[in-house]
Amino acid sequence: MSLQELIDSASALSTDEVVTLAHSRDVVLPNKAGTLALITLDNGHDHTKPNTFGPKGLGSLNAAIDAALAREDIVAIGVTGKPFILAAGADLTGVPKLTDREQALALGKIGHGVMRKLVDGGKPSFAFVNGVALGGGLEVALHATYRTISVAAGMLSTPEVFLGLIPGWGGNFLLPNLIGADKAVKVVVENALNQNKMLSGPEAVKLGIGDVLLDSADFLEQSLLWASKVLNGEIVVERAEIDRGDAWDAAVARGKGFADIKVSGAAPAPYRALDLIAAAKDNDRDRGFAGEDEALADLIMSEELRSGLYAFDLVNKRAKRPAGAPDKSLARPVNKVGVVGAGLMAGQLALLFVRRLEVPVVLTDLDQERVDRGVGYVHGEIDKLLGKGRIRPDKANQLKALVTGSVDRAVFADADFVIEAVFEELQLKKTIFADLEKIVRPDAILATNTSSLSITDMAADLEHPERVVGFHFFNPVAVLPLLEIIRAAQTDDATLATAFAVGKKLKKSCVLVKDAPAFVVNRLLTRFLGEVSAAVDEGTPIPEADKALSALGLPMPPFVLLQLVGLPVALHVAETMNRAYPDRFAVSENLAKVVAAGKPSFYIWPEGKPVVDPEIEALVTVGDKPSSAEDLRTRVLTALAEEIKIMLDEGVVAEAQDIDLCLLLGAGWPFHLGGITPYLDRSGIAEKVNGSRFLPRGLASL
Repeated sequence: MSLQELIDSASALSTDEVVTLAHSRDVVLPNKAGTLALITLDNGHDHTKPNTFGPKGLGSLNAAIDAALAREDIVAIGVTGKPFILAAGADLTGVPKLTDREQALALGKIGHGVMRKLVDGGKPSFAFVNGVALGGGLEVALHATYRTISVAAGMLSTPEVFLGLIPGWGGNFLLPNLIGADKAVKVVVENALNQNKMLSGPEAVKLGIGDVLLDSADFLEQSLLWASKVLNGEIVVERAEIDRGDAWDAAVARGKGFADIKVSGAAPAPYRALDLIAAAKDNDRDRGFAGEDEALADLIMSEELRSGLYAFDLVNKRAKRPAGAPDKSLARPVNKVGVVGAGLMAGQLALLFVRRLEVPVVLTDLDQERVDRGVGYVHGEIDKLLGKGRIRPDKANQLKALVTGSVDRAVFADADFVIEAVFEELQLKKTIFADLEKIVRPDAILATNTSSLSITDMAADLEHPERVVGFHFFNPVAVLPLLEIIRAAQTDDATLATAFAVGKKLKKSCVLVKDAPAFVVNRLLTRFLGEVSAAVDEGTPIPEADKALSALGLPMPPFVLLQLVGLPVALHVAETMNRAYPDRFAVSENLAKVVAAGKPSFYIWPEGKPVVDPEIEALVTVGDKPSSAEDLRTRVLTALAEEIKIMLDEGVVAEAQDIDLCLLLGAGWPFHLGGITPYLDRSGIAEKVNGSRFLPRGLASL
């Protein structure tokens, strides 16, 4: 089948595609270099809806390239994008409609067939990377003979393995042959699996992806001038020689080790990408692209991709339209924020509020030393941002001037939003709110960062309980994007709307949660860790328990997670849940012993590797009924399926998708598993435990 026939066949299935058209115009180059055909990619929408490549869009690009190649008066081809965006990769909305492997295979062949004309067509080609270039957007640039990159371009990457795909239109072959295997492994695998890290324009040029970095103000004009000098021979582009020896193999081996840490073999995509990078050492272009076609077809038809797309859809769509959020017009303005407490969590909150809201933020604590320490922490973090070049000196001075502290809570008298971040003790928080109510205005919001306590109980004795709301962040605050917004029994719509408006300005993904013990993430993590702890108490060795759960590709083993959470915090939440649901949440006596002994972790880390602390082994008492890895996994997943069903029946969140969103963004549940509920559906555990699936068949799986 010819390339055009493939395009026509695929386009017939792409009924919902937002088509990115390739508009071509002639540009007479400076320095008498001739006429360049400038192709501008544009889907007709503003920068909030990026260009993407579906079959129809690739067909438009194919026609534009063919027209330029057919003209003798055209000396070169240039490709750029609409303002701020080159292209954000493939249009994946049509993937669920693909019903057989041949259709998936065709997508790879179309992308390769169209884009390689930029290098095989017989005319020099230039990619003018003016902004976002993700996945296929970056790959179209890689096919060009030369690349200019704007200094303002801030999102350049190949994020495919994060979703369960590979760079399928040349990235695994072109990148290592352009910048070397070591850098290619970093871009394709390590960055993608490391919170989908993006490259800036300067970083991309430093890596060798771009040939020259140009200012954004007149980027296109400077790019055309640079292209004319290349065509005239004034500029000769020299690229570093690629090491095709042992360094290539070592880079691939390093990448496989990194993938093992991140996904523990549970997701095929990073390994397929690494195999293709390994093969690119000796492959020619035809074999390299054919290998990508086959891998892309396999992965498009896999459960992992469908799961990844489901998770991606939750994070990029549902998180932006929180279920149950009141009308945003009810939100009140927030022009000053108060933080009760000046410890580490309070400092993180103050830093976030001042950076995102840019309003006065004042911290209070019991004595001046603690206040000074808290304010000093925030100022120090701002100085770190300045040192890294992420903010300018004037902005650093402005932000630091906005953060102050006091031992007198009277400073909250004119605050619009006050959040407490003190120890998890209900009576303490009730006392603080009672004190605040005498100080703040009647319409000021009182928020709590409690991780497990009842907000309804916290507000019960107040004159205005309707303005109390749960505002639960996850640690580290700057990294984890989830914000659980909890509506107590008397929280009114204006308070809730203000909380959502503030959360959005903080750039957090907000989920509305009912006031139930430990809310969503901590409730499920406590059930999860409780089952693992119980298995250890029964005789399962800690390292074997950790290893058993690694097969899921979780971000960290359970007992490493316990250390991150903090053993005293984990014990406190377990006790809270035990009081609420004693039949399902037990308190591990061994965990209580370890906390009482002042131990921060079950592990010590000689030479950077975890070893169970011998003092803890002597301290705890275990049984003689160890669980096998399979039995432990089944036990944990069964408990989670049961708890999620109960939470949905209780109305803790609106739908199962909100449970998935919370675990993806607040607990690092792997994208390749697509969310906890579709995973429990696919494994059959949901039906076995509850008699039914959580989601309609086909929503998040094949």
